[in-house]
Amino acid sequence: MQNNAKSCYTIFTMRNTRTLSVTLPPDMLKRAQSIAKKESRTMSELIREALRHYERRSWWDDINAYGRSKADRQGIREQDVDRLVHELRASKRAAKK
Repeated sequence: MQNNAKSCYTIFTMRNTRTLSVTLPPDMLKRAQSIAKKESRTMSELIREALRHYERRSWWDDINAYGRSKADRQGIREQDVDRLVHELRASKRAAKK
């Protein structure tokens, strides 16, 4: 008689999330539920994605503020940027030759 024993492994993982209670105005909640349903997401997934978008936008806002402050200190105006980029690229091309 052949022994066909099978092994079964169960992996227990610690939960890496915490519960958060959020209050929303009724109309905003309805919109969020509608979006979640349309995209086949849970409300938690929708809120996590919204936070990721917020963080990304905030990061870009910080980067833009840094760039504006550097440009202001050097007297560079927005209308100067295209010309300065073209000049820099042309000088780099010329230096490679």
